[in-house]
Amino acid sequence: MTTAAPRPVPPPSPSCRREPRVRAVGAGDAVALAELSRPFARSGALRERPDSLYAARAAEFLVALGSDGRIEGCVGLRVYEGEGAHAGVLYNFCVAGHRQGRGVGGALLRTALALGRAQALGALFTATTGDGRLFRRYGFVPVADRHAPRAWAESLDPRRDALVLARAL
Repeated sequence: MTTAAPRPVPPPSPSCRREPRVRAVGAGDAVALAELSRPFARSGALRERPDSLYAARAAEFLVALGSDGRIEGCVGLRVYEGEGAHAGVLYNFCVAGHRQGRGVGGALLRTALALGRAQALGALFTATTGDGRLFRRYGFVPVADRHAPRAWAESLDPRRDALVLARAL
């Protein structure tokens, strides 16, 4: 019988995935939010929004930070009350191209879900012009827009042919 000496385990490489740090938007982040979102708006993946909106609604945003502290992704969470419902809408969800497929979107979505539960929201809604694959992985399902908060559903541009998704919390 022969035995081989155990092989040492190499230290993790710097390219290993690390969970991105997600936090609420801070003072001065509005410009970075607008810059991150701009290419997605130009491509039609996001609705065009004025830069001033990011400053006015900064408190609604979560951001994912890279190891260098730069914003690599964002999502807005707007709360709607009324009509017997307390629901949230995720909007302006985007991840920098070089960080897509590396867990940034998942980290943002998990944090948004936890925040929605902490705020005792009954459901979260979103609209996407894509296939919604990431949202579906986290339990979102297609719904008719009539189930979403009315003010938000009425603001959807029918020419964008967006898929409305929801997840009960």
